[in-house]
Amino acid sequence: MGTESRKKDHVELVLRKDAQYAKTTRFERMDFMHNALPEIDLKDVDLSTTFLGKKISYPILITGMTGGYPAAKNINKELAKAAEKHGLAFGVGSQRAMIEKPKLKETYEVRSVAPNIPLLANIGAFQLKKYPFEQIESLVSSIEADGLAIHLNALQEVVQPEGDTDFSGVLDAIRKTCDRLSVPVVVKETGAGMNQSVAVKLKEAGASYIDVAGAGGTSWSKVEYFRSGPVPGFENWGIPTADCIVMCRNVLPIIASGGIRNGIDGVKAIALGADLCGAAYPFIKAWKDDALDEFIGVFKNQMKICAYLTGSKNHEQLKKAKLFFH
Repeated sequence: MGTESRKKDHVELVLRKDAQYAKTTRFERMDFMHNALPEIDLKDVDLSTTFLGKKISYPILITGMTGGYPAAKNINKELAKAAEKHGLAFGVGSQRAMIEKPKLKETYEVRSVAPNIPLLANIGAFQLKKYPFEQIESLVSSIEADGLAIHLNALQEVVQPEGDTDFSGVLDAIRKTCDRLSVPVVVKETGAGMNQSVAVKLKEAGASYIDVAGAGGTSWSKVEYFRSGPVPGFENWGIPTADCIVMCRNVLPIIASGGIRNGIDGVKAIALGADLCGAAYPFIKAWKDDALDEFIGVFKNQMKICAYLTGSKNHEQLKKAKLFFH
């Protein structure tokens, strides 16, 4: 099956089937220490921060999820338009299909509707070995992106019928890309999580951010099983997102994704040590349900109220908000 058809299958299966992990993110095992005397006015809470050199109103990234087939053009534009309206960061899905078929570039082009927000291009780590640097660089420049997300998807590839399973040399390819690329690099997992030793290697390779993308959200191995993946038993493989953050904090700036389903989850991730929270599934589901604007509004308000109830007036104070575990 070609890349274009596979990308279409992925989105449709995630929306139609139960492709979520049975295990949780472990955010449900923690709560905020309620501050009965916050001593701030809710209207003064400002959670704005910077990402890839640009200011965003809330520490939220709509993470890369699609592109590379005709219907993806509208999905990406609608999501990016919403991100621009609400002052959030946005990432496109893997641009491998665009390399294979340049005419598919238009399915990733969102700058016309999102001129001011941070935008991430996207390519798989395996493709860094396969394609010359000039092609990788063009993925960024052609869509006017502010950074490149390099995704690590060894689990998905190994259970994918047509998967690429030779991950030897990937770290060196990441290092060479970081050395030569003119924009920051975010290295992200795709739902199975990232541990501290990997984070340290990526820091040494020159990555500017990591997206831990832990277990507890969409299981991409489960998605591949719906597509007749050959080796069963790995649908719940991975490190829960909360554990990933604890392992990787203080190594590199962290984007926390993987099972973030609301603003309260997002704020917990930031209090644990992340700089931004990220999600894909709840945003595309809200888009499908024609409720994207409402969903983002609730997500932001949940973050703001959490900050208020912990006495946190801004992003930096929110990172120091107290959690207790049960």
